[in-house]
Amino acid sequence: MPSTLNDVHSSLRAPFKVRSFCFQWPADLAASFAFEMEVLVLGWYVLVESGSVMMLVLYGALQFAGSVLSPLFGVAGDRLGYRCLFLVTRAVYTVLAAAVLILAFYSLLTPVAVIVVAALVGAIRPSDNMMRYALVGQTVPVSQLTGALGISRMTADSARIAGALTGVGAVAQFGMAAAYCVIAGLYLMSFLFSLGVAGKETKTEPKPLRSAFTELLAGFEYVWTRPDLLGALSLAFLVNFFAFPFTLGLLPYIAKNIFEVGQAGLGALSASFALGALLGSLMLGLNCFSLGTARAMLMTAGLWFVCLLAFGFSTELKTGMFLLVCTGFVQSLSMTPLASVMLRGTEPAFRGRVMGMRMLAIWGLPAGLLLSGPLLAWLGYQAVILLYAGLGLVLTFCIARRWHHILWSRASPSNRHS
Repeated sequence: MPSTLNDVHSSLRAPFKVRSFCFQWPADLAASFAFEMEVLVLGWYVLVESGSVMMLVLYGALQFAGSVLSPLFGVAGDRLGYRCLFLVTRAVYTVLAAAVLILAFYSLLTPVAVIVVAALVGAIRPSDNMMRYALVGQTVPVSQLTGALGISRMTADSARIAGALTGVGAVAQFGMAAAYCVIAGLYLMSFLFSLGVAGKETKTEPKPLRSAFTELLAGFEYVWTRPDLLGALSLAFLVNFFAFPFTLGLLPYIAKNIFEVGQAGLGALSASFALGALLGSLMLGLNCFSLGTARAMLMTAGLWFVCLLAFGFSTELKTGMFLLVCTGFVQSLSMTPLASVMLRGTEPAFRGRVMGMRMLAIWGLPAGLLLSGPLLAWLGYQAVILLYAGLGLVLTFCIARRWHHILWSRASPSNRHS
């Protein structure tokens, strides 16, 4: 645990002694800035132009629908390395952002066009997150893994703050075309920084194409037979289904219909959640969170649902913002240790496939979003958030009880402090 200012600085600097991490961090930062601006800008556009909450949840769901392809990206990463995949995906982001820019410039953009772009981006974006985790696990020493993942998460958390405050504001002030000039430029920067990311560690003989499916099945079997990985994966699906819909896809609906605020209010709410997440990532980046990695993952997941429940019954903007800061904080303290548990418990040969399975759990988010649409119309907002948070809290306890010896016991390897 860092005890002096020099120790704190040393903990923060340690991952940057790895050359690949020095390029990956700014590449991820630029991509994360673009992601956050794009999601809020287009989400607000779809809600306002279509006037349909179902169109909004469809747009939000499509952002993560590609998680079903993440295990295949994991196989490709294990076989070919992640640098190539990094370059391809971030080039695609740049091209699609340029396409939206052209449509907006000529006033040809429509909600349907946005949905199409969301489907294309959503096909690969979850795999981008998988590659980030796998690259950190590949290049950073195990003793610095949790701290490095916390620092890596700071790119998304800080970007969420800046994107929330500038994204929708830039559209209101300068128009969609100007905002997308910035977004496309950020994607291009990410691509250029990604050129410095480490390539494949070792060269192997090419395998027959048919062996990719065998490797994929081996990855599923590997996760299924390891309780630490299966427990963490179950929790990842749980929070994606019951928790994330309210702070991601449904936030424009909450801002407009519950807090009755416009684009600036939406940006403030999103930035509050991101600020809390950034504070959590900073705490983890200092490598001083010694509760026990798996225990922290479970305890903070429970607190996450408690905070979400309180947020659901708040009607004042300032109260909602404060509760979102708390929600973001415990969310970060849960999801980053979850990634650390999975990376630490995985052999290098299976790293890509296991993290691909982790991204597969994101499928819970579009499922939870799509279910929330009709439930909101039928039961109302507060009843839905009570249902989601209550079930999430109960099922988190069930996961802790089911895998008690591997995830909760202080003596378990999953709770080693690193």
